[in-house]
Amino acid sequence: MRLQFLPATLLFLLSPTTISFAPRPSFHQISIPTQSKTSLYQYAYSTSYGIDDRSGNEKVVAADPEEDILSYIEPPEPVSDRPDLTGKVLVSGWANNKERSDQIVFDFLNDEESPFAFDEIVAFVVDEKASKKRLLSRSARYTGLLNKLSFLQAGEDGGGLPSVDQLEGVVSWVANAGKDLETVKRIADLCSKSDVKYVSILMDDTSSLSPDAVKDALKALDANSSKCKYTVVAVGEIADTAEGSMPYGIRDFGTESGIVSGTYSRDESVRLVTNALALESGVNKAFAFVEVDTNCTEARLVKGLRETGYTRYQEIDHMITKGVAGYEKAIEEYKQKKYELENPDPEEQARLQKERDEQDKLNWEKSEKEFEERKKAEIEEHATAWAKREYFRKSMGGNMGMTEEEYVKSVWDRAMFEGDLKYRMMHGGKTDERKELAEFLKKQEVKKEAALRKAKAVLEDQLGTKLPDDDDDDKDDE
Repeated sequence: MRLQFLPATLLFLLSPTTISFAPRPSFHQISIPTQSKTSLYQYAYSTSYGIDDRSGNEKVVAADPEEDILSYIEPPEPVSDRPDLTGKVLVSGWANNKERSDQIVFDFLNDEESPFAFDEIVAFVVDEKASKKRLLSRSARYTGLLNKLSFLQAGEDGGGLPSVDQLEGVVSWVANAGKDLETVKRIADLCSKSDVKYVSILMDDTSSLSPDAVKDALKALDANSSKCKYTVVAVGEIADTAEGSMPYGIRDFGTESGIVSGTYSRDESVRLVTNALALESGVNKAFAFVEVDTNCTEARLVKGLRETGYTRYQEIDHMITKGVAGYEKAIEEYKQKKYELENPDPEEQARLQKERDEQDKLNWEKSEKEFEERKKAEIEEHATAWAKREYFRKSMGGNMGMTEEEYVKSVWDRAMFEGDLKYRMMHGGKTDERKELAEFLKKQEVKKEAALRKAKAVLEDQLGTKLPDDDDDDKDDE
């Protein structure tokens, strides 16, 4: 029976351990508790303690992010979304091709785990009848897309874009502009004349565009960016490859490096333009996405994010907000800290040592003070208990003539002596009860005589005459 499991076991052991660029879940916000975080710093504490029970100095062992990229990546946290991703969203530039339905763009906008909560998703199409046939599918029915999907026929002279009247009630707009910068300018003009709050534009096959022409088109969007916030996503030539199968880098669209070539996944480009509509980090920005080699820094970073559990939405936000620049900054900071640890400044070391010594002194004084306070409280507790027992014992023999509180106050010195004696006995201190009691009574007698002399002097001062000494009274008696 055991031999039946051998092939499966061998397959498991021989399978590759590396994680490919398979996409993570789409939008679901994964948040790992803080205690499970992979920290950039690990702490090694000394286990030797001094007599005052203070731990030794802690030694910081830093993880090198260049060697271990996972030590750099923070656990995934919720992403900042744009507000008001509700109401009506219009989709233009898709669902016009007879060879495919382009349903994926509508599915992303209808995803229950996404930040979107649209009541209506409008497909702005060239041929409404043909587009309906392609989009009214069984999967659209199962996901609830049909309950939100509506169609809007493009006019003959509209150039594939809606009119201002057709944009009435539209809050968000996802547009496919191809490589036509004039279309981008027209979209900017329509947004300025309508109530559209957000627009996300996809451009593809942009390798033939000039940076100056791109900047000119982006200026049209910038002119109205306070009223209608935009995001532009530019990619290379569209290819029918799987979403998330290749790592990517992000460039600034409108710069020399932002004019990208090569191919880019169709489904991945739709993912980017729809995610960009929701991400706060994408507001009023233009990005160029390019597929990169699996051995470059962007690839390592994307792979690390997916291994750490980032969703695609969180991953894209991280690549926008931090990306390679953030990673390289962490590497430089690590190198600088490592250099400072290996080559400490003598003056700085002396200053830090002085601060540590002063803090140690303060800690010691604080602990000593707390110890004395605890000791005093315990002795007073024992003293009170002794005095109350003595009161009870004496009150059993007859009328005491004073209350318990008055009696405790009258014998408090003796009670504190008994409390201190018991404290030292309980804590293993050295005691000699008879000798100490004799010394205590002798001291009390001396204190009593001193008090009597002081009282006598005060009385003599008040009477204006000298009172006889006790010794003189004794001689008269003889």
